[in-house]
Amino acid sequence: MKTRLCLVRHGETDWNAERRVQGQIDIPLNAKGWTQAAFLARGLAEVSFTALYSSDLQRAMQTAEPSAGILRLPIRSDPALRERHYGLLQSLTAEEARARHPQASLRHAARDSEYAFETGESLTAFEQRIRECLDGLFRRHAGETILVVTHGGVLDIAYRHATGRPLSSRRDFALPNAALNWLEGDADGWSVLLWADSSHLAQALDELSG
Repeated sequence: MKTRLCLVRHGETDWNAERRVQGQIDIPLNAKGWTQAAFLARGLAEVSFTALYSSDLQRAMQTAEPSAGILRLPIRSDPALRERHYGLLQSLTAEEARARHPQASLRHAARDSEYAFETGESLTAFEQRIRECLDGLFRRHAGETILVVTHGGVLDIAYRHATGRPLSSRRDFALPNAALNWLEGDADGWSVLLWADSSHLAQALDELSG
């Protein structure tokens, strides 16, 4: 029995526009992000979802709100859907990170899977959290279609898991704000049905660490 997940990265924030690492810092949507959330809701209006989940960080919850209204579904907030915790790199741009924490910046760029930014979360631990969370959704909603509003790092893990890409490889796929990313799964695993569909949006911003 196939289950379908529509994964959506939250709308744009000011820190996205500044290319500043948000991680688990709770940053709200900016005006463009609210517009993207509204376009998202319109684009999903004709889809029959049985449940709507969101990260509990406000940029995700705010993105989910218009869709919840149109779809007439409650938002089920789940901290397991949060972005990765980037520890000492949170709140910094890439340039600031290289200047203040050069070794941490290098290990991040190298995708060191065991490095946790001293006060954050390793890529290995993050992957385990996201895989367990999404596997749980697939089991809980067997045969259903559900909407999940989350973060770029979560989408990165989901795409790699569904396509067999290793954590160590450089990202070669897009993660636009408020785009539609469809996965299908069952007991045998996940597959990608459609990725980075921004046809419902006037504009979308692709940014790595948000």
